[in-house]
Amino acid sequence: MPPAGFANAQPGGADFPDSFLCETIGESTTVDLDPFPRDSSGAPVTSGSNSDRLRAVGTIVDELDEPPRGQVEHRVDQERIARAVREILLAIGENPDREGLRETPARVARMYGELFGGLHEDPRRHVQKFFTETCDEVVLVRDISFNSMCEHHLLPFMGKAHVAYLPRERVVGLSKLARVVESVARRPQVQERMTEQIADILVEELKAKGVAVVIEAVHTCMTIRGVRKPGSICVTSAMKGCFRNKSSTRAELMTLIYGDRR
Repeated sequence: MPPAGFANAQPGGADFPDSFLCETIGESTTVDLDPFPRDSSGAPVTSGSNSDRLRAVGTIVDELDEPPRGQVEHRVDQERIARAVREILLAIGENPDREGLRETPARVARMYGELFGGLHEDPRRHVQKFFTETCDEVVLVRDISFNSMCEHHLLPFMGKAHVAYLPRERVVGLSKLARVVESVARRPQVQERMTEQIADILVEELKAKGVAVVIEAVHTCMTIRGVRKPGSICVTSAMKGCFRNKSSTRAELMTLIYGDRR
């Protein structure tokens, strides 16, 4: 479909601009609306119908709406999830057709699409753009909040991650560390694997002297069911490079994270 307001525009006419500014994937992009060639005087070659030209323009705009290659977001099968949730409601003895539950299967399906959105993206993409800087001190982003889903019971666990690295040459924007945590968290997980995955990604992409990840989380699979111990917190860590090999560097990190709280 052509951009709004262009339906009656003529190629090369004043009412058909050569380009327009389009917001796509968080960046301003100038979109060329003149895919047809021009002659030696610069006038557009208007062979073919105006509808052909508009269809070509629509194709350009549609392509800009797609994620970059390798970042195509796969959607979960929400219809299938909704059918499954309806069956669960029937299995527990509920009436999925009563007013309060009528739209619940669709709501749960949309929720799962959000909670498991990280399954179909590569968290490495967030740290593949870096800057070359001289830095010989610990870089730490502390208290990164996250929510994930325990793969054993499909119940949430939530908490905060502390992510640190000692750069060799590569430095990334601080928000990118939080985005890696978010991407790795939004999938069926166990905390131990999540901690290692974040650390391994940073080691591989940043080539840092050392990487450390500490995660603290509350697991509802043990606070609202089973042993039912509210207030319990699981702490996991992954130490790579100098954080593993040098006790002084590791101690400095722990002081930066916890201070007097230990």
